[in-house]
Amino acid sequence: MRTREGGLIVDEGAVIARVRAGEAEAYAALVRAHTAVALRAAVACGAGAEAEDVVQQAFFKAYRSLGRFQEGAAFRPWLLRIVVNETRNTVRSAGRQRAVAGREAELLGGEPLIPDGADPAVAVEEDERRRRLLAALDGLGEDHRQVVIHRYLLELDETETAEALGWPRGTVKSRLSRALKKLGLALTGEGGDEHDGRRAPG
Repeated sequence: MRTREGGLIVDEGAVIARVRAGEAEAYAALVRAHTAVALRAAVACGAGAEAEDVVQQAFFKAYRSLGRFQEGAAFRPWLLRIVVNETRNTVRSAGRQRAVAGREAELLGGEPLIPDGADPAVAVEEDERRRRLLAALDGLGEDHRQVVIHRYLLELDETETAEALGWPRGTVKSRLSRALKKLGLALTGEGGDEHDGRRAPG
């Protein structure tokens, strides 16, 4: 599996083989290649200000577990599964609730989505649309929220999403379909939200 790191192509399999052979410093290439998406995953799952610590711990756990990593598999979904689990543990231990407003700014990463010269009314409309989308996402049950986060915020394909979440591909497809339907209903004001803590069937 090859992935981009700052414009360069990183051969993950070769890097992992080097690490397993005792060349620990080679692991830095994987860290550089996947830190950004790992941070997005931690923030999207509610890590908040702890996101960097969560990612650092996830990379450490992944390094310690490389001996069990399946040869030829993609590193990113495997890492993100560790990140999501680490985020859940961190949020649970701190007893915090997910905060939509706090995640919004961090998910944007300080990158302007609207050109500086754009009509201010357009910027306001875009901000409102993004706020409503995140609020609707926050109203989904855990399984539906996670599948949307992995497919669209983290930009994983269907197979990678299945690997990251530990679900069959058919489950990813069905839950994504239901989640998008619920998001659509929520965004058009027709309801469809789920209560937090409930796991939707499917």
